[in-house]
Amino acid sequence: MTTEPRSDPLEHEEDDVGGASDEHMAHLPTYLLGLSLATLLTIASFWVAKTHLIYDPGIPMALATLAVAQMGIHLVFFLHLTTAPDNTNNILALAFGLLIVGLVIFGSVWIMDHLNHNMMPMQQMIQMQR
Repeated sequence: MTTEPRSDPLEHEEDDVGGASDEHMAHLPTYLLGLSLATLLTIASFWVAKTHLIYDPGIPMALATLAVAQMGIHLVFFLHLTTAPDNTNNILALAFGLLIVGLVIFGSVWIMDHLNHNMMPMQQMIQMQR
């Protein structure tokens, strides 16, 4: 029984001169574009937090928008999540993860709100202890 040597997909193939293959170098401009966009969004987030040009109650919404945009940049440029047919399982796993995180956060806030609503006012608690 012969077994063929399996190549590790994480290993970089080297060409004749000892450098990385052209296939890996083709992704470099994509990574650099993603890095520059992520850096630009990070700088914009710091600017939004420090500027007085944006109405103060709108700053959290602006930061949330920039955060969602940066998550999109990371998913597309670094994790290579696209709408291609071979990425269907990845998209479903991401959607399921977001659903679980949303349920945990929503459920926690809901429970804390109900606990706060059902708590006895502090004044009554002090009177009961006397």
